[in-house]
Amino acid sequence: MKFKKRFIYLMVASALVAPTVGVTQEARIAELERKVEILTQELERSNLQDAFAPPGDSVYGLGPAASKVYSTDQGVSIGGYGEALYENFTGDNASSADFLRGVIYLGYKYDEKWILNTEIEFEHASTSKEGSASVEFAYLDYLHKPGLNFRVGLLLVPVGLVNELHEPVSFLGARRPDIENRIIPTTWRENGLGIFGDIGDISYKVYLVNGLRGENFSAKGLRGGRQKGSEAVADDLAIVARADWSPAPGLTLGTSLYTGSSGQDLDVGAATEIIEAHLDWHHKALLIRALVTRARVDDVDELNRAIATINAAEGEAVADADIDSIGEELSGWYLEIGYARPLGEKDATLTPFARIESYDTQESVPTGFKAVSGTYDVDVITVGVSYKPRAEIVFKADYQFYDSADSSVADQFNLAMGYIF
Repeated sequence: MKFKKRFIYLMVASALVAPTVGVTQEARIAELERKVEILTQELERSNLQDAFAPPGDSVYGLGPAASKVYSTDQGVSIGGYGEALYENFTGDNASSADFLRGVIYLGYKYDEKWILNTEIEFEHASTSKEGSASVEFAYLDYLHKPGLNFRVGLLLVPVGLVNELHEPVSFLGARRPDIENRIIPTTWRENGLGIFGDIGDISYKVYLVNGLRGENFSAKGLRGGRQKGSEAVADDLAIVARADWSPAPGLTLGTSLYTGSSGQDLDVGAATEIIEAHLDWHHKALLIRALVTRARVDDVDELNRAIATINAAEGEAVADADIDSIGEELSGWYLEIGYARPLGEKDATLTPFARIESYDTQESVPTGFKAVSGTYDVDVITVGVSYKPRAEIVFKADYQFYDSADSSVADQFNLAMGYIF
């Protein structure tokens, strides 16, 4: 970079002192202005080329676009992603078309030790309707050494396969797996701090974060408990730890544990634990992903009553048997298999895939409370195809067959497009 700048400055100086024969003063000035403009544009391009470099490899478990700041020499990096989804349901449910999100990554590498990385997300296209603008993550890293680094800010909670690696080119389905939504509440971020690093074939993260807010749990799962870094109630904190082992190229085996109380400003403990184990294997054209998870919430009887009291009309009593209970135990698993067939064009692939998942967000509820008859005990089979004309662009189509114990969940056909840059 320094060589480029010196070369450009030398060219400008040469142009200014270059002899001119038979040229008018006006023509000479016009020519000099033209050369200076060209050289200025070249200097701007050289200064910005790192900021606009194409996505490369994933770093520290983040997606390719989110990792760009780590590969720059110094200064600004700019990236992002977006995805749109069309859903067509069986039965009487209305179809929908939604630009799910448009995201801008802005990073700044102060030097070889200090890095700022941020994700700004615009959901559902317009804040004048159902859309929103949010900070998805914003953290500072201090890169001490490969085995021990430090992070503080609004952090992605390192649980599951999708929460950190959620760019649309990084997963096969038009929609993320249901389990990594209801039980692992993707996309999940909280305020906190922690350490991370790589020790041989093992990478790890250990964070202290503000806990979930149990007041917003429901029979559908834990997703409502996310505080998203926005004026988070932090009476209760939580610890999350993750380890991934890569014994061979393309193979990752890992596990994570989240544990902490979720009562927050309620007079309830509501200790919450989420544990999961996962596999991610890319072997030649074969792609295999698998995840199994289990969650437990304590003091659900007290939490149910506290929530019912908050939601009830003043003075109204709510019987336990009328409360649709939060699950004491929640569990689920999925297995996904794809075959990425090269198409001859640069980086182009066509990947047929299938995913089977099963989950129950009311596996057990406290005695005396209501459990909806099978509504949240669901099996899903997803079959589809993902086409990438290049590594940064994807088009997806799939069909999802839903089977709930009470047959209340409709099947659906999905189309999606996504990009990173």
